[in-house]
Amino acid sequence: MLAAPVASRRSARLVWAVAVAAYVAAIFHRSSLGVTGVDAAHRFDVNASALATFSVAQLAVYAAMQVPVGVLLDRFGSRRLLIVGGALMVAGQLCFALATDVPLAIAARVLIGLGDAMTFISVLRLVALWFPGRRYPMMTQLTGTLGQFGALLGAVPLVALLHRAGWTPAFVTAAAVGATALLMVVVAVRDTPRGEIPTGAAPTLADVRRDLAAAWAQPGTRLGLWTHFVTQFSGAVFALLWGYPFLVQGQGLSPTTAASLLTLMTAAMLLTGPMIAHFCARHPFHRSVLVFAITGATAVVWAVVLAWPGRAPGWLLVTLVLVLAVNGPASLIGFDYARSFNPVNRIGSATGVVNVGGFVASIVLVLAVGVVLDLATPAGQAAPDLTAFRWAFAVQYALWALGAVQVLRYRNAARRELATRTPVTATPA
Repeated sequence: MLAAPVASRRSARLVWAVAVAAYVAAIFHRSSLGVTGVDAAHRFDVNASALATFSVAQLAVYAAMQVPVGVLLDRFGSRRLLIVGGALMVAGQLCFALATDVPLAIAARVLIGLGDAMTFISVLRLVALWFPGRRYPMMTQLTGTLGQFGALLGAVPLVALLHRAGWTPAFVTAAAVGATALLMVVVAVRDTPRGEIPTGAAPTLADVRRDLAAAWAQPGTRLGLWTHFVTQFSGAVFALLWGYPFLVQGQGLSPTTAASLLTLMTAAMLLTGPMIAHFCARHPFHRSVLVFAITGATAVVWAVVLAWPGRAPGWLLVTLVLVLAVNGPASLIGFDYARSFNPVNRIGSATGVVNVGGFVASIVLVLAVGVVLDLATPAGQAAPDLTAFRWAFAVQYALWALGAVQVLRYRNAARRELATRTPVTATPA
């Protein structure tokens, strides 16, 4: 095979780099509430349950838009969706910067969730069109890993700016970061090397239903969904909303120290992502073993933290965030199942189904933690104490139990289904 022309490779790298910058901005917008939850509760004068609705609105829109965004992407191409998504997130951050009441704040998070839902899948489409197929797996993993730098920007720098300049300047600055990435997309991103827009006829509702039904009927797709469910929610909820209040209000850490721990969590995620991808590529028959190992380790470390008499020591909290850092990369194993068990023409639908799992679990946990915190916080007390946080995070064990049972159930079903198709001595689950 002839090497691609140097100019083409440079163009591909430029388009990809700008698209990744847009994804970094999306992760920054997504995670910006996680380190500002305590300040948001004070600004909007809300309790824990009401604060949870901010993240729930954002996550629910993101999850609900997975399939519709896939259809729009096929119709309009990546560039248009990245532009629209970036504009929505900038508008959301501006609304959040100026909001002084709960309805406008929730509307702002909805705009951010809507724009975020359009970003990652659009970047992956660009990777598929600009790079050779043999490079797609590595470029996809690299894209997901580099995107986590957005969470780094949303931790210590944003907290420092918030406490120095105040709420509105901090989130106007966040909007400016998004606007810069949006301008870069407008200038540099093209859908294909030749510049045409890879659009197609809009699929009918019957086509969408047929593909979704076929993907759902495949046990491997449901194995991917429950894998995403059981591995994602603990780390996601900790990073997106409740980790910072737990560390500051429950564990008594300073805001800077708490933000630093969240930064450490993101940095560890950057390192563990490629390691998990390498393991799955080398040992595809043992992916579910890795899922159970990571889930079990997370549950055990949380048990130690929650059972520790008094506030947990620093080394234990560091251990907790390091274990939680593996959750995000582990959830990507669900997408690997979608690829393994579905034909090429159905991977988009299967991926959309899988992506719903973790976000549904995260929504349930965000709400449950908020409700339990309100119930367990003594009347008249301004903020939840450590005991309230212990009861709230104990809710995770019900979700882990449900997810583990379902992963085991559909792993066995996927193996049986695969055995009927081809005689194998081992199965990729």
